[in-house]
Amino acid sequence: MKQHTVLDSPYGPLTLVATDGILSNLYMTDQRHRPAQETFGVRDDRPFGEAIDQLEAYFASELKEFTLELHLHGTPFQRSVWEQLLRIPYGETRSYGDLAAALGNPGASRAVGLANGKNPVSIIVPCHRVVGSNGSLTGYGGGLERKQRLLDFERGAALF
Repeated sequence: MKQHTVLDSPYGPLTLVATDGILSNLYMTDQRHRPAQETFGVRDDRPFGEAIDQLEAYFASELKEFTLELHLHGTPFQRSVWEQLLRIPYGETRSYGDLAAALGNPGASRAVGLANGKNPVSIIVPCHRVVGSNGSLTGYGGGLERKQRLLDFERGAALF
């Protein structure tokens, strides 16, 4: 069973979706790969208390690592990429090539990028921390401006 809620954030409304009571998706407004609203299930805030608390602490600069149970649906390769994303420390970045190498397949940076783009729980699974090999900003489902704002926020360079 799916349920959802909407949380106001400094980056616009965030739609949180739970599958069987466990956070499975976090979408931003106008996010690429965002499914239709009717697939999110009924609106019910109850399953999201801890997720909301942790997101609010993150936005208040009081939390640097999320400790939420996640229900991530994807291929085994996608899930391995998302696990690598969770290992990127707050305020740091890695390139797609770095992630491919960490997975033992240095030639898979393009596949890593595609899996990164399908990350179902943005911000919490920090796909915004992945940059091009030269440090440039490249694709982000929530938009490059939002990606830059998140990176600046984590580096302490800007507050919302």
